[in-house]
Amino acid sequence: MSQPIRSLAFFAAAFLAIAPLPFAQNEGQGRGTAIVTVLPKDSHASAPDISEQTLHVEVNGKQSQITNWNPLHGTQSGVEVVLLIDGGARTSLGREFGDIRQFIQSLPPNVKISLASMENGRAVLAGPLSADHAKAVRQLQLPLGIPGQSASPYFCLSDLAKRWPSSDSSARREVVMITDGVDYYNPHYDPEDPYVQAAIQDSARAHLVVYSIYWRSAGRFDRSEYANNAGQNLLLEVTSATGGDSYWIGMGNPVSLSPYFDDFSRRLNNQYELGFTAPMSGKPELANLKVKINAPDVKVTAPQKTWISPTQIAQK
Repeated sequence: MSQPIRSLAFFAAAFLAIAPLPFAQNEGQGRGTAIVTVLPKDSHASAPDISEQTLHVEVNGKQSQITNWNPLHGTQSGVEVVLLIDGGARTSLGREFGDIRQFIQSLPPNVKISLASMENGRAVLAGPLSADHAKAVRQLQLPLGIPGQSASPYFCLSDLAKRWPSSDSSARREVVMITDGVDYYNPHYDPEDPYVQAAIQDSARAHLVVYSIYWRSAGRFDRSEYANNAGQNLLLEVTSATGGDSYWIGMGNPVSLSPYFDDFSRRLNNQYELGFTAPMSGKPELANLKVKINAPDVKVTAPQKTWISPTQIAQK
């Protein structure tokens, strides 16, 4: 090889060795976000102002670095809500339609809503997400009341998470399920129910905050205390994992849904967006999340599960 060619090859190799890629993965480091609800313990007290300095965040038992803590109060932050009603719910749910209509009409203009029915393992949307709340009210229909119509509430939730009707990543995604939580494919309480676990993972990946309102479904099986106790516990597992809440009074249908919708609306007005870093194995994964707030007279609701993705860092 001639001297000029050897010199050219040397400089080319040296350049490739020192020139960084535009973006590189921060090895072993992941990132995640979560919607955290912070309420005063006294329901009549004003909304607390929580600073980042009061937070302690752990992911998979290890302390995490906070990258963002953004209050989402007021009407500046976009919200997307899907009211997901079990297609097998007893048609007596119709007597609660006044409360449902009032809830939808009371939503502020920054909230888009859509109604959906649980049918054969799918979430069948009545229409797109819309800030036209009067239109959403007109889409309200009685459930069919056919036993097992949903197939499984958790199949339907997974389907909704995978096909969320919006690509707006800046909006909060909130789901209110009206169902008794009974899973016909696994009709007993199993904390490791694979369909429930899949629904939790799919919801975490889609950044859903899930709430549930207990309402009995039609059918002889759904009348049993055993099945309904199992359903309530499975719903609680889902809502706790995603940072929402479960509403019920014993094993009977509630007299009114208004108190539940009022609490849900209150929570929407007291949420924060939390960003954090976390160690990870390299691939996106579901992780355990724990959030503590060192502040008096407040209660915090944070997802117990969170989706962690690799962190891409720019190189200079």
